[in-house]
Amino acid sequence: MKYTRMPIEIESPEEYGYERIKYNLSESSIADQTLQSLDLQIPNIKLMYNEHQGDAKLRELIASDAGVSRDNVLITNGAAGALFIIATSQLSSNDHIVVVRPNYATNLETPRAIGCQISFVDLSFDSGFQPDIAFLESCITPKTKIVSITVPHNPTGTVISEQTLNQLVAITKRKNCLLLVDETYRNVHYGVQLPVAASLGDHVLSVCSLSKSYGTPGIRLGWVITQDKKLQETFLAAKEQISISGSVINEWIASELLSRKESLLRSTNAEMKIRVEMVRSWIEKEEFLEWIEPAGGVVCFPRIKKEPIGGIDAFYNRLLTKYHAYVGPGHWFEMPDTFFRLGFGWPTREELLGGMEAISKALRDGGA
Repeated sequence: MKYTRMPIEIESPEEYGYERIKYNLSESSIADQTLQSLDLQIPNIKLMYNEHQGDAKLRELIASDAGVSRDNVLITNGAAGALFIIATSQLSSNDHIVVVRPNYATNLETPRAIGCQISFVDLSFDSGFQPDIAFLESCITPKTKIVSITVPHNPTGTVISEQTLNQLVAITKRKNCLLLVDETYRNVHYGVQLPVAASLGDHVLSVCSLSKSYGTPGIRLGWVITQDKKLQETFLAAKEQISISGSVINEWIASELLSRKESLLRSTNAEMKIRVEMVRSWIEKEEFLEWIEPAGGVVCFPRIKKEPIGGIDAFYNRLLTKYHAYVGPGHWFEMPDTFFRLGFGWPTREELLGGMEAISKALRDGGA
């Protein structure tokens, strides 16, 4: 494994310093929650080794939503932990993976660290950030072990249709490879919600977490679902060698959240629909920008269509140093910096408005 730090982590707001940012529009989740905001009080839990696959009640809650058995669910250290387990257990330097790009960085960098061959299915603004399924199928070779997608998509917020998802399930089944679907944003949606992908076939893997839609990245709680018993046994073996089991405290918190899932998500989805409208109203009036409106998640990926005063680099420098606003530049996702990820779920409404105003000023301001 040849590890390289990812730009999205090197330049993350926590590394730069939250105190130096007034308008943080770079985050990819809803606002960070607290035990008090979630009305939780941790009981006197015995700090023992937990069930290695994860707390049975927690797995049952996840499984019931997916329409699978709790034995099909493995609790992991966030979605990142699930993705790492899948990649390191299924890929070698002799294997091949097909990855939709742009993508969450771990879906790109872990296969690179392993040294496997990678084919990219690049999404374009002009196609509405929708994958070319015929091209994707043409990328699959006899050495392909995994086809990797994210739905809703990070960083664009776009969503494929259920028909397209079913096509991908059928193609990967026919080609005898795994379909990995990162569903981290599945529970925040503005239209029809897709089924949990792993329910559609025993070669399909669903990865999700409580970090983005629930605002609890600090508990590092995610999972992978597969109906393939042999694969799940392999994933469990990997988890046991990495951490043996998960945290009993984290899994208790997760169970409490998922027990109240409907009420929590009802509130979140209602608020995020308001946030999308706020961003839409701004972009419709902003002559420098255009976007593909998100259909899920809490991020979007606007494109700068008119060169800012002094150029792109000068714009980002002004935005941060003069206006103290932060967004995720395109290079975080191996895209041109004419794109940037804007997270509309994490800031307050006032901060979101202030951040969008700062972007508009920085696009036009010729000063330092």
